[in-house]
Amino acid sequence: MLPLIAEPAELIPLLGHDKLLIIDLCRQENFNRAHIPGAVHVEPAELVSGTKPATGKLPDSERLHALFSRIGYTPDLHILAYDDEGGGWAGRFIWTLDVIGHSQASALNGGLLAWVDARGPLSNELTGREPTNPVLTIDRSVIAEKEDVLASLNDENTVIWDARSAEEYAGIRRVSDRAGHIPGAINLDWQLAMDQNRQLRIRADIADVLNQLGITPDKKVITHCQSHHRSGLTYLIGKSLGYDIRGYHGSWSEWGNDPDTPVEI
Repeated sequence: MLPLIAEPAELIPLLGHDKLLIIDLCRQENFNRAHIPGAVHVEPAELVSGTKPATGKLPDSERLHALFSRIGYTPDLHILAYDDEGGGWAGRFIWTLDVIGHSQASALNGGLLAWVDARGPLSNELTGREPTNPVLTIDRSVIAEKEDVLASLNDENTVIWDARSAEEYAGIRRVSDRAGHIPGAINLDWQLAMDQNRQLRIRADIADVLNQLGITPDKKVITHCQSHHRSGLTYLIGKSLGYDIRGYHGSWSEWGNDPDTPVEI
């Protein structure tokens, strides 16, 4: 129905399609003010466990079921996600869909900013959907655990993409017990993957940028940030480029709060 990275012009003619579910991950006040017609709002907090220290980990099966029941999920839907921040939460939602094995999914390139710029229709009406009772299974092939990251440190075929800021990566800014980065990790701030002049769409030259950094298609890629929110975008980018990519959902909030994990500064 739509490609993984969809443009507003591709979505507009499909509005109202009975097999299209649009998920809005914008701030609540933005959703209330105006959203894509028919969109169902999902709070980013519904996508994470919220349990310290690794608050960004996947929620338990009960909470996942509650979320997908509430949005009226069925396996035959094509689901499009968008946000108002450049794709972090939309990418996190795409990763969550991959976790439950749902492949018919898209993210709106540039999200709400691109939609408004393209003069896409907007609504402030709330859309309710009939709850469902989905049977969800977990595909762990897209999830990286701490043990997987540890095992990858001596694997020349795996690279770690750290999507945090340069200051966090260098240990200048500390938001966990320990500062720095996973040994050998390659840093590309998620914001540097966005085109600031094109409503925060993914940079057209992102494949070249990644190749120059050594994040190449022949490698297995594990991506993370502080809580697997910013790395939702980097996961989405890797997936769109055909990379073998996983999201480390414990991210630095787990790694940096563990006294036994190796750290570089």
